Amino acid sequence: MKVVILCGGLGTRLREETEFRPKPLVEIGGRPILWHIMKIFGHQGLREFVLCLGYKGSLIKEYFLNYEAMTNDIEVQLGERSQIKYLGVHEEQDWNVRLVETGATAGTGARVARAQPHVGPGRFMVTYGDGLIDINLEKLHAFHASHGRLATVTTVRVPGRFGVIDTGDDGAVQRFREKPTEDAWISAGYFVFEPSVFEYVWNADDCILERDPLERLVKDGQLMAYRHTGEFHPMDTYRDHVALNELWSSGKAPWKIW
Repeated sequence: MKVVILCGGLGTRLREETEFRPKPLVEIGGRPILWHIMKIFGHQGLREFVLCLGYKGSLIKEYFLNYEAMTNDIEVQLGERSQIKYLGVHEEQDWNVRLVETGATAGTGARVARAQPHVGPGRFMVTYGDGLIDINLEKLHAFHASHGRLATVTTVRVPGRFGVIDTGDDGAVQRFREKPTEDAWISAGYFVFEPSVFEYVWNADDCILERDPLERLVKDGQLMAYRHTGEFHPMDTYRDHVALNELWSSGKAPWKIW
């Protein structure tokens, strides 16, 4: 099964980092967040990736073109018989990564449409290049297979933005609750799509997956929600970036399932 990762956005809310590189290359613990996302899939057996490039996509190409040299010891033979030998192996040894230019200004739906030639005829997954999750893909796929619809979106509970103080009628503080989870669910990405979903997207920059394509899937009764009750950590802002690095440094990163 191919995994399509949308890597082309501008990342304007993380301008401190994305002015110089695309958001998927912003680092968590010295590795791009894109690497962390791919590790989540790779550890669970999905190792064929289609990366939809856009803003500063050439830097993502450079990252993977140099991946072996930068993650291994190397031996270089100089002269007329010059060659490079990589010494040792790494856990990403069997990843297959396609780097596809999908346009600097394309919407998310257009990027999915332009990935079709690289996805093949079967079921596939789509997610964003900025969200980390401790998802069990086997359970997600079992849920998708059970309902028989064209599409599944992974949803997570909305985290509260502020702590809540419970008080009595006299104003006495009874309890402080740190950022309670609201009884509402939002998309975390990590979609599972049947090939017929390509009939709902089109190859034009104004095609945004989260608008008309998903809305038409809803109208046709073809979209189901998988409720993930574990951890989900998006990287939307610089504050998120700092928090994710702190989690990684503490050894408590919940998405590190490998």
